[in-house]
Amino acid sequence: MDAVSELLADVWGRGAVFRPTVLRPPWALRMSTDAPLMLAMMLRGHAWVAVDGRDPVRIAEGDIAVVRGDVPHVVADAPSPALSSGPTWTITAADYCPGGTGPTRSCGRRDDDLDDGPVLLSGAFERRGGLSERLLHALPAVLVTLAAGSAIPSPEAMTEEVTRTRPGQTLVLERLLDLILVSALRGWFDDAPGWCRALDDPWAGTALRLMHDSPAHAWTVAELAAKTGVSRAAFARRFTALVGEPPMTYLTSWRIALAADLLRDTDLTVDAIARRVGYSGAFALSVAFKRVRGSRPSDHR
Repeated sequence: MDAVSELLADVWGRGAVFRPTVLRPPWALRMSTDAPLMLAMMLRGHAWVAVDGRDPVRIAEGDIAVVRGDVPHVVADAPSPALSSGPTWTITAADYCPGGTGPTRSCGRRDDDLDDGPVLLSGAFERRGGLSERLLHALPAVLVTLAAGSAIPSPEAMTEEVTRTRPGQTLVLERLLDLILVSALRGWFDDAPGWCRALDDPWAGTALRLMHDSPAHAWTVAELAAKTGVSRAAFARRFTALVGEPPMTYLTSWRIALAADLLRDTDLTVDAIARRVGYSGAFALSVAFKRVRGSRPSDHR
């Protein structure tokens, strides 16, 4: 399996929600939905995605911006919300269709408004599903995929899918969000974090898969080097150069990311989770978790 496929193998868009919005310039929308992952696509016209402390990013018609849910951002008709003379509306989870266990529904407007003026299609993962902590931490704050050469449907096809109620719509919308994310990451992969690219390296990739598959094993640099068939020093140098951190530092961050997922998605005790990810017990995990994340496992849960 190639590195992108491996990174996204467990991602699924359960709880995908889309909302087309007809816009009248000037305008600015502050996104505050608490969803773990958001996207913005201009079905018609263009927009700017502004994140505090970063240069604004322009999205043209058909382009898609994927934004992490922990990143407050504004989508506006100007590079800076301050340059837009229009009001700034705050978009919350209440502006999307109800989630929960019910079917995913589109909140699209099915009147003539969709035929006039700029149209923003916003989407969200309402629930994390297969969005692992590791993936969310790997993604940049804002990731833009250009319409040219993308595998995603055309703006017209997207509009049709999210504004018309049809049999199987829930499944289509969920798969659509998956496709958008995969398409975005394919273009981003050349500049992705080192551990993603290193999956294709014969030395570092072998070690990464060993740690990914058996995080509870008491790995050492010497054992990982032996498994890859190179000297300890050569392995450590190559791994650090490709991944951006030493093998044991990476292993700790991987274990903590797995623990964070288990704390969120299961009812296992902290002690059971600790042993599953390679720590002797709850205390050892708590110490490592607080050092890496700044909070205790119980607080994270």
